[in-house]
Amino acid sequence: MELQIGIDEFSRALYRAQGIVEKKSTMPILASVLLEATNADGQGRLRVSAFDLEIGVTGTHPAEVMKAGSVALKHKELYDIIRALPEKTAVLRREANNRVRITSGTAEFNIVGQPAEDYPPFPRAEKVSLVPVDPGQLLEMIEKTQFAISADETRHNLNGVYFETAQGNIRMVATDGHRLALIERPAPGNFNLKKGVIVPRKGLLELKRLLEEDHEGPCELGFTETSGVFQRGDVQMVMRLIDGIFPDYMQVIPKEADRTLTVDRPRLLDTLRRMSILSSDRTTNAVKFELGKDTLKVTSQNPDLGDAKEEIPVTYAGTALQIGFNARYLMDVLTVVDSAQMDVELCDELSPGVLKPTGQAAGVASRYTAVIMPMRI
Repeated sequence: MELQIGIDEFSRALYRAQGIVEKKSTMPILASVLLEATNADGQGRLRVSAFDLEIGVTGTHPAEVMKAGSVALKHKELYDIIRALPEKTAVLRREANNRVRITSGTAEFNIVGQPAEDYPPFPRAEKVSLVPVDPGQLLEMIEKTQFAISADETRHNLNGVYFETAQGNIRMVATDGHRLALIERPAPGNFNLKKGVIVPRKGLLELKRLLEEDHEGPCELGFTETSGVFQRGDVQMVMRLIDGIFPDYMQVIPKEADRTLTVDRPRLLDTLRRMSILSSDRTTNAVKFELGKDTLKVTSQNPDLGDAKEEIPVTYAGTALQIGFNARYLMDVLTVVDSAQMDVELCDELSPGVLKPTGQAAGVASRYTAVIMPMRI
């Protein structure tokens, strides 16, 4: 194998692989990327693939291929080398025993590789029907739900985002048992899903990385019963879905609220950041809401440090109420929403709070709802 490729192009390919290559796997080769150089119809291409047996990303890149061939190379060292090279192009030449010589200008590296045959085969996704999706919309849906994914490995069915189609919409839901985030947008096509699927957190974050790389290019997304597939140009990502049953999340969302307050979102976010400084438990970030007519008092206390309080104006005409929340859970929601104002729906001090962007009509295709369980204070 011998080829010449642009540094920027090669770096982009290796960046995509960064989150997938396994650094602590029992299979050392999973810390490598597979390089495959081809020269069909005079078109030189280098395919770069990373696969951890659960998630794989592969992409082809233009290159001047003098001799076709393939090899697996340790990702971290290769990425560090490519980013440090002095010129705009690099030449890769596989030599005896899968050693690879990399040259750029006067710099030369000789690194140990492994046979391409030892690399696990990349999963094929031939049976999936792909639906064109808006990359900006898909990225928004990920950002507004990912924070609510459970980190508890014993609850594997909550370690991802639930994706389903309903009444001509696509819906993504995440919950960790203490909070829930739901977003719904018009479906761009028919995903042919008999039931919802659970997209794993790691796969979701790698998908987010690809979407952030290019907000404009046409993208496609599709699912089989066991896999999710994302395609954009010459880049393809395949991930194994979580095998489990997602809970009936609609039971968690209160149907009607006794009390609704409307608050300036940036103002509440800033207040919560200040109040959480003195929260007594850094893991729960407990704050107390005291609601009165057109006012919301937010307080926090720490027996070792003191207490803090701040009052902010709100639109509220209901009865008085005191309720506790995890400030971080509230801030996670307020940070990802871009609405100027938020509606906070409450029933009593033991019922969950519901946050929605103000002016969001009930039953519309584009909606966002966050549910946060209260805390005893």
